[in-house]
Amino acid sequence: MKYSKEEIIQYVQEEDVKFIRLAFCDVFGRQKNISIMPDELPRAFEYGIAFDASAIAGFGDEDHSDLFLHPEPETLMPLPWRPEHGSVIQMFSGITYPDGKPFECDTRSLLKDSVKKAKDLGYEFTFGAEQEFYLFLLSEEGKPTKIPYDEAGYMDIAPEDQGENVRREVCLTLEKMGIHPESSHHEEGPGQNEIDIRYSDALTAADNAQTFQRVVKTIAYRSGLAADFSPKPLPGLPGNGLHINFSLKNGSEKAFPQMIAGVLENIKAMTAFLNPSEESYKRLGGHKAPKYISWSTENRSQLIRIPAAEGEYRRMELRSPDPGANPYLAFALMINAAISGIRGGLKLCAPADVNFYKADAKTLAGYDTLPASFEEAVKEASASDFIRKCIPSRIIDIYSGR
Repeated sequence: MKYSKEEIIQYVQEEDVKFIRLAFCDVFGRQKNISIMPDELPRAFEYGIAFDASAIAGFGDEDHSDLFLHPEPETLMPLPWRPEHGSVIQMFSGITYPDGKPFECDTRSLLKDSVKKAKDLGYEFTFGAEQEFYLFLLSEEGKPTKIPYDEAGYMDIAPEDQGENVRREVCLTLEKMGIHPESSHHEEGPGQNEIDIRYSDALTAADNAQTFQRVVKTIAYRSGLAADFSPKPLPGLPGNGLHINFSLKNGSEKAFPQMIAGVLENIKAMTAFLNPSEESYKRLGGHKAPKYISWSTENRSQLIRIPAAEGEYRRMELRSPDPGANPYLAFALMINAAISGIRGGLKLCAPADVNFYKADAKTLAGYDTLPASFEEAVKEASASDFIRKCIPSRIIDIYSGR
């Protein structure tokens, strides 16, 4: 449900809300927040709430370090795991300098700009996220271990699948927050799980992807477990993917393949932001995580898979990203890549109707590959005109370690 500022102030009074969390994230997508009391809400809406940006990675140093958070009323959601009396709500917030100028490292605002650009050109895109995670036991001291919660396999059921109660509670909690899970199941790895969220507009989908990880970690911890979204938690076993379903709501029939062509053309330059750690590259190339730049229908060895769906469910699935990606950056880049393909009239290459995990060396030699390391991915990004047009140089420098 979408609220106005006045409705939120009334909601806070009527629902006995005692804390309002203003949520944002750093350039790497790590969620942050500051809690304010209800009496401060009118000031937050009118002027913003100041915070020390020097303590946030990539946001600046101690000199001129004040930034302001501006809560966006349409993003209000309750946090159901908090007490009913003296409850807590959350709103995502925009970030500005004291003079009101938008902060260039606010990646949520960057996605908003990309959505507006697409809309001005007559295009609207939707996203759905499928995130994988491991559930590990906690030590006696309450610290995460690398001991899986169970030894179940793909889509197993209880009693082998020990994670179904956690997934169930996560899904019910998400529903209370206005987020709609579509399905959940045990994944291939021991203690590995997946929950898929229903598609929505780009900004809502990115907010939901952010909120999802927080909910999973909270529910897991309350269950005496640790949720791990890292790309390769256990050597030799499946890594965690963030499969992004990407649809074009409008446009001509030829626009859909052009959209895919745009993503394929720019994927090497985008990879540093889709797979933002050295560990990410230990995942790519094995256990259904792609390595080659290709597409096909209904083929999970591909970088881009076109699922068997029609009408409003017609989409492409990008399989390379992992949950360490900042969803605001990832979605913004995909929108801009799609626009470049459509506006440039790019022709989609032939599908790769091969299983890359069983293909011979001669077949594999005919396909380009994703960057093999984070260092290589950063070089691709730094040399890309496409990236420089889409992302502020300050963010590129932060990812590059400069």
